[in-house]
Order: sequence, then structure tokens, then C-alpha cells
Amino acid sequence: MMTQEEQKLWARIQDFRIDDPGIALPFPDRLARENNWSPTFAKAVTLEYKKFLFLCVVSNQPVTPSDAVDQAWHLHLTYTHSYWTELCAGIVGRPIQHTPTKGGVVEGNKFRNYYDETLQLYRDKFEELPPRHIWKDPDARFNDDFTRVNKRTHWVIRKPRRPDFIVPVLTGMVSIGLYLFLHANIILWMGMFVLLFTFPNIYFRQHHRDRDDSSGGSCSNTCSSDGGHGHGHSGCSGCSSGCSGCGSGD
Repeated sequence: MMTQEEQKLWARIQDFRIDDPGIALPFPDRLARENNWSPTFAKAVTLEYKKFLFLCVVSNQPVTPSDAVDQAWHLHLTYTHSYWTELCAGIVGRPIQHTPTKGGVVEGNKFRNYYDETLQLYRDKFEELPPRHIWKDPDARFNDDFTRVNKRTHWVIRKPRRPDFIVPVLTGMVSIGLYLFLHANIILWMGMFVLLFTFPNIYFRQHHRDRDDSSGGSCSNTCSSDGGHGHGHSGCSGCSSGCSGCGSGD
């Protein structure tokens, strides 16, 4: 449950606008475009990012965002005036830093514990469960292998969730393709060849379209108090595990 001061802080953070009204590409739309999310999901993540900022301020110990929330944090950092001047100086009252972790097993376990505690603090302060499609369980949160890919120069095919179905299908298609290559004319073989390489991509894109809304990076970040807890302020640090632009670790 929030105290009266915390309720006032949360109201200020809720009312905070990351960008100017009426612009052609608002923050949630940019967030959706850069992560291949739906607009609805991006707006939900933006709200959860604001909740994370609130938790940064009121927590007695370090807190760690979900992966989706972390993507919003990364993007907001590029809005330098909005982040440093309007949010940190105007709303929070001091810098909220985002710096790399030292990496390693000990750091990884530490961030996992921070994440567990963050979920509990979320439940305590907002008196509701964190939305699971944004705040994944710890096993899923720290089990991603993320890298940025330019889809104009690379094909991206998602691994199947049901290999017991896909593998036999692909095996059968390869076998048919080889048969046509050896016993049929070139036109039939070429048609099978095209089908062989287009079917998996079509299947994965349609079957997992909804799951794309909850995908993202594997950057593990922490927001920790730096001496301002008594005044309702905090500082943030941390990032680990293959997150481009903010350090790497195990």
C-alpha cells in the first residue's frame, strides 16, 4: 500500500509526458516500431515503465525491470532533455543512472534476486499482480539470448514451440524435394524448393505473432537507492547479459 507521499509521487509520474503532445511519432509508437510490438502492447509497457520509475524511488534496495520495461527505459534515455531534465531533475529530483553490471555468475544471481524482490514490491505498492505478459517470471526473464538484427539484410525464423510437429513436416518436404529433383522435371522441383523455404517462415510468423508482443532483449538492469531514500529519491545502475550499448556480462 502506498503512503500519502507515495501517492502524490505516483500521480506526478503518471502525469509526466515523455514527449510533446501532437507530435507525429509519440514515444509509445516509436517503442512499438523499434521492438516490432503492437501499439496496444507498447502503451501498456510505457505505463509499466512509469511504475518501475516509481519503484526506483520508493524502494529501500535495488530493483530490476522486466525485459520489456527495460526496452522502454533504453529508449527514454535517448530523449535526453525529457529524461535528465524533466524526469530526473523535475519529477524525481536527482539523476537515475543506467550503467553496466560487472558481469559474472554472482552478478547474475544478484540481479535475479533483485527481480524477485521487485515483483514483490510491485504487488505491495500497487496492490495487484504485475501483468505476466510484461513482467515475466524469473526463469523466463533471465533465459533469453538476445541480439539486434537488421531484417532488411537478414532472414529471421523463430524456433518452433512444437518441434515434434515441425521437424517431421520439414523432413517430409525435404524428402519430396529430393525425389522430385531425381525423378521429376525441373519446374516441379523448383516449386517444391520455394515451398520448402517459404512455409516455415509463414508458419512461424502466423503462429507466433501474438508472442512477438512480449519479446525483447535480455538486458538485466537495476535501480538502487544512492542515499536519497529519506527524501523520496534514488539513483539507478546496472545492465548485464548481451545488451547492446550498455555493457555485457554472463
